[in-house]
Parts: sequence; structure tokens; C-alpha cells
Amino acid sequence: MDDFLSAGRYIDSDSLQVADFARDAAAGATGDIEGARRLFRAVRDGITYDPYVNFADPAYYRASGVLAAQRGFCVGKAALLAAACRAVGIPARVGYADVRNHMTSRRLYALINTDVFVWHSYTEIRLSGRWRKATPAFDVALCERVGLAPLQFDGESDSLFQPFDPAGRRHMEYLKDRGTFADVPFETMQTDFRAHYPRLMREAGIRGDFHAEAVAEDE
Repeated sequence: MDDFLSAGRYIDSDSLQVADFARDAAAGATGDIEGARRLFRAVRDGITYDPYVNFADPAYYRASGVLAAQRGFCVGKAALLAAACRAVGIPARVGYADVRNHMTSRRLYALINTDVFVWHSYTEIRLSGRWRKATPAFDVALCERVGLAPLQFDGESDSLFQPFDPAGRRHMEYLKDRGTFADVPFETMQTDFRAHYPRLMREAGIRGDFHAEAVAEDE
């Protein structure tokens, strides 16, 4: 369990900024479950979901880097939630899966030419003796923009993306489980991202506002 309470290179729970963020977000919580709920909401809504970042930059995979930028994609936001949990003494790790995601922007799709996203990330948090999955990626403002209910986390059951949006359109499908890790496997991700998304990896991030451009495409 020590690996899931200790700081890592990317899940840098020893960062003073991450520790302050975690303490502030969890302040007043009565127990780990309530603390984890508060941390989840703080990361989900306090950090803007933004895939228009440089996918080759390690800062967007590191908890403290995402916190400093106040934006990030699923990998960095999951790392921040794991680091925040560890900073207040709650064991946490990161998990990954390949998914088919029907919410994107036309510019992002043009670069990757697929709706399959490899290494989509979530956080696993140890609560009441069991690992619980929590996915803090899409913030409330973005969900409202595309007509999707924000994902909730109650600390007692797994919280992954809804398979359908409120209109009955398919939103996200999990295709391949890549397992859980004590820290972000950055180098492995870089290799796979270069293989799957060569044009995206050649760009130093997309210029623009993903929130303004995001759409939930019909099948």
C-alpha cells in the first residue's frame, strides 16, 4: 500500500501546491469517503478539461503541472486526483483503458481521424477496504455545453463515464482495459500516442477553445 500513498514522479503528492490544494478541498470532511468526494469535485470542476494541450509535454501528465495550468486532459486530471488523495492520506492510483468517445471537436478529430482514444485515464481510490474508480475528466461547464450530465462520485461505487447521454446517444464505450499503475507510465504512453496519433504528436497543442468547439456527435 505504500506505493499508493507515496509521491511519484507524476503523481507528485509531495508538491506543496498539490498538498495545499488537497487540504483546502477536503477541509471539513468527516472521513475519507467525504474527503474523496470533495477532492473529486475539486478536480472535476476546478480544473478545466482541455485536450488542446501539448501531448509531448510531461507537465500535462504531472499533478502539479496540471494544477499550475488549471487545465488538462484526462491523464493529468486523474493524476492530480490521485496525488490530492495521497496528500491527505488516502491511498490512490491511476487506471487506464482504450475507449471510443463520441464527444470531441471537429478540429481534434481532423488531427487524429478516429474516435478511439488510447490510454484514457481514471483514478482508483481505496475507500472502506475497496478500490473505487473515479473519473474526474469532464467538468460541469463542458458537460452543460454538450448536454451531458456530469459524472458523479459517491465514494461507495465505481464512477466511469455514462454509456449514453440524456438524449439516448452513445457517449463512451470501453474497449480495452490497460490496468492500474502507481504512477503515470509516461514513456509507454508517448510511444503509443506517436503510433496512434502521429499528426497530433507533431503539434505543440491545438490553438483554440475546446469548450467552445466541443460537440457530442450523433452516431
